[in-house]
Amino acid sequence: MKLKSSILALSAASLFASSALAQDPVKIGMITTLTGPAGYLGQDVRDGFQLAVDLEGGKLGGVPVKMLVEDDGLKPGNGRQIADRFLNDDGVRLFTGIVFSNVAGAAVPEIVDADAIFVSPNAGPSEFAGKGCNPNYFVLSWLTDTMQGSAGQNASDLGYKKAFVLAPNYQAGKDAIAGFKRYFKGEIAGEIYTRLDQTDFAAEMAQIKAANPDVVFQFQPGGLGIAFLRQYQQSGLLGAVPMVIAEPSMDHAILKAVGDAAEGLNVSGAWNTDLDNDTNRTFVAKFEETYKRTPTMYAAQGYDTALAIASALKLTEGDVKDIEAFRQAMLKTEFKTTRGSFSFGANQHPVQDWYAMQVVRDDAGKLVLKTRKKLLSDHGDPFAGECRM
Repeated sequence: MKLKSSILALSAASLFASSALAQDPVKIGMITTLTGPAGYLGQDVRDGFQLAVDLEGGKLGGVPVKMLVEDDGLKPGNGRQIADRFLNDDGVRLFTGIVFSNVAGAAVPEIVDADAIFVSPNAGPSEFAGKGCNPNYFVLSWLTDTMQGSAGQNASDLGYKKAFVLAPNYQAGKDAIAGFKRYFKGEIAGEIYTRLDQTDFAAEMAQIKAANPDVVFQFQPGGLGIAFLRQYQQSGLLGAVPMVIAEPSMDHAILKAVGDAAEGLNVSGAWNTDLDNDTNRTFVAKFEETYKRTPTMYAAQGYDTALAIASALKLTEGDVKDIEAFRQAMLKTEFKTTRGSFSFGANQHPVQDWYAMQVVRDDAGKLVLKTRKKLLSDHGDPFAGECRM
């Protein structure tokens, strides 16, 4: 009888231990940029992701999660070191958060080569979209080439024929200009690559004036975009040469910072606060209620990334050790994004709609980013055909 009781007690203890183990939260390693002029980009990615977790009571897809968040400081070496530490010291198998392509270029190979999953909420370098694609790498935002390509399409639709283009001299900047040129049907009057930490654009303003284009395209994200737009206005170019840009150069934080210097600018992107779908309405309302500010595209992408991970965690019941099962669950895309229509292409990058927007004044006289029309429908990227998995 004592033996039977001992066996029952042991079984109960084992069951309890197993149950407790099953409830251990899934660790999600978030490597992102939280400081410096571009720090608000990572802050919004983090806050959008956290909002989805909080709305589910600390869970995603019914599975408890624990976020480990660290600042890469926009330094590729930092990103790689954080990835290595999360992998080897914390046992993380699921990663997200990276904002900048140069950081992704250093950290993503470290993660996927260790047979862990990376789900990008922002960075989308072309080097991982074609021949360099990987089954453990997903992008929930956009390819840089395609985002900036939407501005080229917008400029062509608006009838511009001669463009001057500028972007920082790093992978995303090169992809940005390549993307714009891919879709723009006119002439390129000038092409400049600036420093990634540049805040004085006086020389560039002089070169724009000398080239006399009928439109300017620039990709200067975060604080760089704020500095560029203010100097564009101060140089007298704002009223003389129109500007067509993609949303990273005119998000809602930049709009608030530059004010009148943004009025009338033509913008393109895959998301806006006014997109009319249930997921977006809930997200915008809850974000503003929680954080007391208007969300940017980075916040929306962080939120969508959390929804995608939630869907996969639900289908796998929180098992992230079986990487192939988790990957197949991600590909099912059983979630609704803030952008509406969404699916993964052959390279696990988005197939989605793109919109033309403009900075205008609403009925109360406040400057807002208003969606004008759809530019492209169910649009993928030009590198998917090169991907072989």
